[in-house]
Amino acid sequence: MKSFENKYLKSLTIPNRLITIIRQIGEYKGKQDLYKKQAPEMLENLRHVAIIQSTESSNRLEGITADIKRIKEIVEEKTKPANRSEAEIAGYRDVLNTIHTNYEHIPFNKSVVLQFHRDLMKYAGKEGGRWKSAPNEITEVLPDGTKKIRFVPVAPHLTPDYMQTLHERYDSFEKEGDIDSLILTTLYVLDFLCIHPFLDGNGRMARLITVLLLYRYGYEVGRYISLERVIEQTRESYYETLHTSSQGWHKGKHDALPWTEYALSTILAAYKEFEARFTRISSGRGSKTDIVLNAIDSIIGDFAVSDLEKVCPDVSIDMIRHVLKKLKKEGKINSLGQGRFARWRKVK
Repeated sequence: MKSFENKYLKSLTIPNRLITIIRQIGEYKGKQDLYKKQAPEMLENLRHVAIIQSTESSNRLEGITADIKRIKEIVEEKTKPANRSEAEIAGYRDVLNTIHTNYEHIPFNKSVVLQFHRDLMKYAGKEGGRWKSAPNEITEVLPDGTKKIRFVPVAPHLTPDYMQTLHERYDSFEKEGDIDSLILTTLYVLDFLCIHPFLDGNGRMARLITVLLLYRYGYEVGRYISLERVIEQTRESYYETLHTSSQGWHKGKHDALPWTEYALSTILAAYKEFEARFTRISSGRGSKTDIVLNAIDSIIGDFAVSDLEKVCPDVSIDMIRHVLKKLKKEGKINSLGQGRFARWRKVK
């Protein structure tokens, strides 16, 4: 909302380094259709892995955890949530699946945001699909146990108007087309998080909205690589740049660039990972060992030799077994049995 004020946007100067990142993301975007034609089965494997990793990482960022085997079963809808954490995970799964499946037909407005939040919370028994009814300060627990207020979001009674204005201004600038869609996306997410419109689930909602908006502009990397996992791996930068860019936000005197650069960098990192995985596995470039290692890295939970054979069709079973033996000797994986049907587990 504050990032979309005319006065603020007119004073916002995009540095060359961000222009370079946007250009690079655009170049990767141009390769998506080529990848789809070359190896659809490979992309389906990446998609399956990504949705599990996204569900796990986005919830873990909020302190919501579960056993990876349970997460996989919940994402694949092979079991029902057994506790509050698993209920939160199931809600995220549903919204993410909705975005992946129906993004072309989803309008971006307040009603959709409320609907996503309702679906996010529907298994957890929490208030969903409504703007917050109480203040929700963003705090930090210091080493001595005391709490420090990092940011005070918009007051509850102002939240509906702020969200209305945010969407009106976003729609206006989107229609004008003068601001790059990636910049619009990062500014919307920043303002959403500063408003903090819900009592719970704001971080997860922001990440889901990011995936939806990237789809809206043709950036499909979130289907194949977990953006949430990239964020989790850089969580210190995530929280620090968000904190930096939120200072002065209420008066429209904030600096959105630290957050914008971080957000664009995560998208670029995801695209680079997408290309690396696709190239190694689908076209067989690089050593056979690299192909197997990359495949193992992408697999969620325990796996068998047959799983690796499916995603490494150009690698012999002897080479796969050689790599497994080497990794076991290095203490990176453990064997859960013996013989051709033995399963393997990565050591965390």
